[in-house]
Amino acid sequence: MKNFHPTGNCPIRDILCRLGDKWSMLVLITLNVNGTMRFSDIQKTISDISQRMLTVTLRTLEADGLVSRTVYAEVPPRVEYQLTETGKTLIPHIESLVDWALEHMTGIFDSREKAGQPCG
Repeated sequence: MKNFHPTGNCPIRDILCRLGDKWSMLVLITLNVNGTMRFSDIQKTISDISQRMLTVTLRTLEADGLVSRTVYAEVPPRVEYQLTETGKTLIPHIESLVDWALEHMTGIFDSREKAGQPCG
């Protein structure tokens, strides 16, 4: 029997906590679709993310080894982000989740409506 206790080393909890936030998957998908991007371009692509949240999200994804950050010694400095090889291996799983969500979206929204829960 596998245990999923909040104490100790639970990799499922740990990884899902990092990827299950509001922005991480969107940033990963954006970098996958567009390739190497500058901070401002990522922010334009995900228009409702604040500068602070994008900074926090990119730092977290970089710390997890999913995104790389390259700083160019120019004036002004140019910083670019891209998926790492590890980040690229996560994309098919995210795409599967997106496909599942699209396939079942109508039924889920109908269930929420019946339960009196708002959609979105």
